[in-house]
Amino acid sequence: MGEERRGAAASAPPGLAGAAGTGARAVLSGVRTPLGAAVGLALLSVGEGLVRSGGPRSSLAVVLVLALATTLPLAFVLGGGRGGRVGAAVAVSAACVLALVPFQALTVGAAVAQLICVYRSARAGWPLLGGLFVVPYVLVALFAHQDGARVVAVLLATLASAAAATGITRHVRSTVLAHSATERAFADSLLEHAARGERARIARELHDVVAHHISMIAVQAENARLTTPGLPPEGASRFLAIGDTARTALTEMRRLLGVLREDADEDAGVRRRPQPGLGQLMELLDASREAAGSATRLIVSGPVTALDPGVEVTAYRIVQEALTNARRHAPGAAVDVELRYGPDELVVRVRDNGPGPVAPGAPGHGLLGMRERAATVGGTLRTGAAHGGGFLVEARLPVRAEVLA
Repeated sequence: MGEERRGAAASAPPGLAGAAGTGARAVLSGVRTPLGAAVGLALLSVGEGLVRSGGPRSSLAVVLVLALATTLPLAFVLGGGRGGRVGAAVAVSAACVLALVPFQALTVGAAVAQLICVYRSARAGWPLLGGLFVVPYVLVALFAHQDGARVVAVLLATLASAAAATGITRHVRSTVLAHSATERAFADSLLEHAARGERARIARELHDVVAHHISMIAVQAENARLTTPGLPPEGASRFLAIGDTARTALTEMRRLLGVLREDADEDAGVRRRPQPGLGQLMELLDASREAAGSATRLIVSGPVTALDPGVEVTAYRIVQEALTNARRHAPGAAVDVELRYGPDELVVRVRDNGPGPVAPGAPGHGLLGMRERAATVGGTLRTGAAHGGGFLVEARLPVRAEVLA
């Protein structure tokens, strides 16, 4: 019986090598579940063991135990956790060496399971573990007394070394690709961040410098048209055209700045909110009333009509600045805010019952800012002593958008 086993083992290696390589490729590429791969190899190993043992009478228990021990743990190698994969791979390798040396009953299914364990260990980034699985077969090839066992050990050592090299190559390649993708993503993020920062810087510079000068052009053109004595109608129309052109350019530039700053604001995590309008005026008055501790009323007259968004923002900012001036120069004074809607214009009046205008002199930045805001939308602003005492801010702003063209 021993001679038959040795003869069968000696005649098996050529078929074992080809079948092991083909089986390993099939299992690695076509098996869908770890348990299915393990069960398939177990059935293959049991059948081959029974055939090679000459029948199930004498060594059925040994064949079954070795067939199951060399294949079933593969399910944990393919689908278990890190510790389970290592333990199962060690168990498969030990069972394969045991089947080869004492019993010379190593099957093709067991050899395929061993190659898969070597490949998966190297592929997972454990090249040392995959190399350790090759060492026992090298020792068997060097020191075994049976020729069949030595030949099988040489074939397995060669195939296992190739499987380990393939797994290491795949692992290195995937690692390099992952690092390259990470580096590219990081470089793209830095480039995009730099571009957004540059757009934000350009937008700030345009807003701080150019917008102010364009506003001044509009204001000076309007003042020149209204204050130049003896100005002929043609000159007045030229000044009016200059102011209209400046306001149009300012509107277009602000739209451009909004586009330039949009990406920068999103990149910085800034929550962008819509510009305030007259719909938020009651909140502004409530806040002013709480801050100043004085009476603040809102008076609305005329049919309320839809306004151009730029006009609404301008009206809101004028009221805001006027309330701030009232708190600063007339603390405790009552303030009336009046909105008078007309067919072509909105009149905004903010009046307090304080001491009135301060000493004559150059207007403050707040009044200049309100005048500039009114001029940018084609309106006018008047400030001064109110009838009956106090201080008055009166702005006349166009209602229809075409007035701004």
